[in-house]
Amino acid sequence: MQNKLQARDLVLSYADRTVVDGLSLELPAGKITVIVGANACGKSTLLRGLARLLKPASGAVELNGRDINAMPSREVARILGLLPQTPNAPDGITVADLVGRGRYPHQGWFRQWNAEDEAAVAAALEATGTLELAGRDIDELSGGQRQRVWIAMALAQQTDILLLDEPTTFLDVTHQVEVLDLITDLNKRAGTTVVIVLHDLNLAARYGDHLIAMKAGRIAAQGTPEEIVTEELVQDVFGLEAAVIPDPVSGTPMVVPVGRHHTRPPAAPAKQPPAVGYLPNPHDSRLETRNPMEAAS
Repeated sequence: MQNKLQARDLVLSYADRTVVDGLSLELPAGKITVIVGANACGKSTLLRGLARLLKPASGAVELNGRDINAMPSREVARILGLLPQTPNAPDGITVADLVGRGRYPHQGWFRQWNAEDEAAVAAALEATGTLELAGRDIDELSGGQRQRVWIAMALAQQTDILLLDEPTTFLDVTHQVEVLDLITDLNKRAGTTVVIVLHDLNLAARYGDHLIAMKAGRIAAQGTPEEIVTEELVQDVFGLEAAVIPDPVSGTPMVVPVGRHHTRPPAAPAKQPPAVGYLPNPHDSRLETRNPMEAAS
């Protein structure tokens, strides 16, 4: 049975400022859910609440029907993993050591590091293409390499649910696609339930099975990319006039902003073809259509 994560009437606040307001959702198990919305709409705050990093002001987050904030930390960490937007690594730590920290939830007084942990770390490094980086310091790596290492740590944790807060931030387009392909591989291979916060609507539509659009701390709409990425919703949620067309590569909805500049003017009406010889131009609206016999009489 797959683990289930849901929120019920969830309210999340910072001091006296409510950010997520009475939100309820059930994340589809075994699918990739992408949360989208304008800046400051509550996307990252919602993810923090789902990961129990932020205690609800009211309502609850439930993991398999239990209040996640009442569960032991180690038990939660064996089921749910989180990759925050800007994770911090200790100075001088190697890639292998950092990825190995993903095995922390599986350790205990009577369960020390063993061959199973070694195999999990090796598999995570192999899956993310970071095996050759294992002995290097994390500080020496490029942004794309570091992000793959952090994902490797999450893979080594071997959780059924993985939450990622803007994993493509600060990456160029090549590494963005690389990271999202890697996450999709994980979902398809292991059936992992994945929840991602993304800013790029086109990447969200291409990689997400289920989209949640947020506005002002609430869910404005949720469903498949085809149901969610529409011109009306883009205008409502983002305040952006756009055309939505099929992505020429994936066939998923693709948002093309209109803007005030660099917009192609509408095509001019087609010109009427000129008359040829003595025959009248049948497209010329100035000519009356008359019976030739009437004209002869």
